[in-house]
Amino acid sequence: MKLNVVKNKKIYFAVSILIILTGIVLIFARGLNVGIDFTGGTHLQIDVHDEIPVDDIREITDSFDKNASIVHAGDDNNEIIIKTTVNLDNEERFAIFTQFRDKYGLEDADFIGQNKFGPSIGKETQRKAVISVVIASVCMLAYITLRFEFLFGVAAVIALIHDVLIGIAVYSIFKVPVNSSFIAAMLTIVGYSINDTIVVFDRIRENIKKMRKSKYEEIVDLSISQTLIRSINTSVTTLFAISALYIFGVEAIKDFAFPLIVGVLAGTYSSIFIASPIWVMLKSLKGDVNYYNPHKVQN
Repeated sequence: MKLNVVKNKKIYFAVSILIILTGIVLIFARGLNVGIDFTGGTHLQIDVHDEIPVDDIREITDSFDKNASIVHAGDDNNEIIIKTTVNLDNEERFAIFTQFRDKYGLEDADFIGQNKFGPSIGKETQRKAVISVVIASVCMLAYITLRFEFLFGVAAVIALIHDVLIGIAVYSIFKVPVNSSFIAAMLTIVGYSINDTIVVFDRIRENIKKMRKSKYEEIVDLSISQTLIRSINTSVTTLFAISALYIFGVEAIKDFAFPLIVGVLAGTYSSIFIASPIWVMLKSLKGDVNYYNPHKVQN
């Protein structure tokens, strides 16, 4: 199956730019839905003596905070921990417990604990997360430059930035709470995404040696066609596992699984439709035809 990825690169670039710009506009218009890890809030713990579905719990908590985090605790998941992004006063906290008490026949002693908490992710943690991504990108650029060439490294880093921006845009568009799981997932995606990209680049490098006097566009299209099934299979099997976590996991697991799903999809897309065409554009600045010389050091 022969693809014309480079020829249609404007379409793929436009799709990514549209998603990213939509996310940016919505961020300025309504802001990100920042989770409790950034904002702080109120912590409530109640023993309900049974495992109650999250949807039933939200029927009560949504009237106070629709962005509240709900986690089951206890040996039999018979306790619930509610973390709100809103700082509730004592009257509001007791009003929540009263609804649970009346609905499930609880005693006052079942209200195990309550307190306010500050943001666990402050500016310092956010700054370190950004620094981590920058350092990772620089290290990847250095490695790919040594392993392949500098322009491959530049294209790979641009694809990584693309994946992170797509993740942020999706969170902005669908108003998904941004919390510590999001940061952890984005750092994971930076490592995962580069894997697919390197596979494609490796095949491009092999074909450069075989297809002398061919245009870079032809080499890239053939290389993508040769690695497409492998990339799709890898991503699909990964998505099966992550999707299972999202469907059957508890809320805390879902918070981590969702950005991973977005990241895997964005990473697969960028390795095929973004990174390689960008490399062709950069390489074409020196000429469109591959004049590979095995006796000359390639830059």
